[in-house]
Amino acid sequence: MDHSASVKIPSSTSSPLSTIPIPSFLGASSKGATWLYTTLAIVFALLALEQSVYRYKKRHLPGAAWTIPVIGKFADSLKPTLENYIKQWESGALSAVSVFNIFIVLASTNDYARKIFNSPTYAEPCLTHSGKQILRPDNWVFLNGKVHVEYRRVLNTLFTRKALGTYLRIMDSITRTHFARWLDEAAKDPSARPIMMVARDLNMDTSLRVFCGSHISEAAAKEICDKYWRITVALELVNFPLALPGTKVYRAIQARKAALAHLEHAAASSKLAMASGAEPECMLDHWVRTLQDPAHKGRRDFSDTEMAMVLFSFLFASQDAMSSGLIYGFQHLADHPEILAKVREEQERVRGGDYEKPVTLEMMDDMPYLRALVKESLRVKPPVTMVPYRATKAFPISDDYTVPAGSMVIPSLYPSLHDPEVFPEPASLIPDRWLDPESSANQNPRNYLVFGAGPHKCIGNEYAVMNIALVLADAAVLMDWEHHRTPTSDKVQIIATLFPQDGCLLKLSPRQKA
Repeated sequence: MDHSASVKIPSSTSSPLSTIPIPSFLGASSKGATWLYTTLAIVFALLALEQSVYRYKKRHLPGAAWTIPVIGKFADSLKPTLENYIKQWESGALSAVSVFNIFIVLASTNDYARKIFNSPTYAEPCLTHSGKQILRPDNWVFLNGKVHVEYRRVLNTLFTRKALGTYLRIMDSITRTHFARWLDEAAKDPSARPIMMVARDLNMDTSLRVFCGSHISEAAAKEICDKYWRITVALELVNFPLALPGTKVYRAIQARKAALAHLEHAAASSKLAMASGAEPECMLDHWVRTLQDPAHKGRRDFSDTEMAMVLFSFLFASQDAMSSGLIYGFQHLADHPEILAKVREEQERVRGGDYEKPVTLEMMDDMPYLRALVKESLRVKPPVTMVPYRATKAFPISDDYTVPAGSMVIPSLYPSLHDPEVFPEPASLIPDRWLDPESSANQNPRNYLVFGAGPHKCIGNEYAVMNIALVLADAAVLMDWEHHRTPTSDKVQIIATLFPQDGCLLKLSPRQKA
């Protein structure tokens, strides 16, 4: 019997279950898993690449063997400490870190620091990673070559002896006004209070009047003073890289815009005043008068905006570095009464007991101990511990290491200023070391890097020292102050520059004449 005819062979070998519909989300899940695995693979590859690039750039330099993915040492940069910096400097003459994939090389020796300062073909100053965003990339402090030289040629004329004499009169008057206010407040509340912010206000008031004179209104000066703190707190070594609303850098940029508008107006006002034949009364006036001088051989066509940006950069120095120097000057004198006694003895001799007589440059020339005290105070607690630069191209800084192009390369000042071979007992305040021409301090001027070195050395160093000296001199004859020490008095907080962690608590009272 032929069964082939009666047997039905199915057209499909699939199970009847195959007719049950499969939910669509299972297919989507498979595709999602693929995307997830692909994304994770890419992320891990990028992280591996990040580590490889970091290790390639670091090579043999001391530093972490691996960097924290993406952020690197960002947590340390948010709250920098002098102790951590010292540990980094002690790790090697050159060492490396990474923050937000910004590769940073720190130089701790005097030779390497000076090499960076004096290599404009390889490195340019950047102040901080966000410095150009905040101060504007066309600010003169970031320029190199001929255009920078043209700026310095005319700006040097703003710090001549004649100009400094004009500024000194303004400084003395404003300092006395602020001291009277300090003493009035102390009479109402005799308890010790931090002078950090009131010293800052004194410096800002002094700077704006020295720079702009009557060309800036009280309201404008107050707005700049109130808003400039936003700039100070934003000038961290490395900040969040995007200037998004609400970030420190964004707020600093808005503050800069407001300040520049007022400073541009002051520059325009000064030009009108000098054109009418008025006598110079401030730094802007001296600048404009220089440009009018037929004997001036440099550039003459500085716009209001360019002049404003210069003054804005000067405000940074006076607002932060000079305030730091002044506050530590007060603290050092309070903690060393024997040094304060010598300062007062010198003031008695120079002033002849007449405390109301304005201080002149000739009187300042006759105060060598005061100048030595200021110089030593700035050495012990330098306002600026490092000055960040950026390598514009591969920088062969040593025989066995080249800083990669685009990296930050940072000359450190603190180690040079605390070299025990040059400054015996480097942590001690010893003004007399500067009064002996044969001392190791005076025989090694290359180590005194408080104001930097090279083509971008601080142009206002004499102005800064004079201002700090003047304030401390007036304080010595007009006030008594007692330092209320706390567990954090000797600890340092870094807010762009160095300050005592407790803000330097002083109890002030008027000084009784002998």
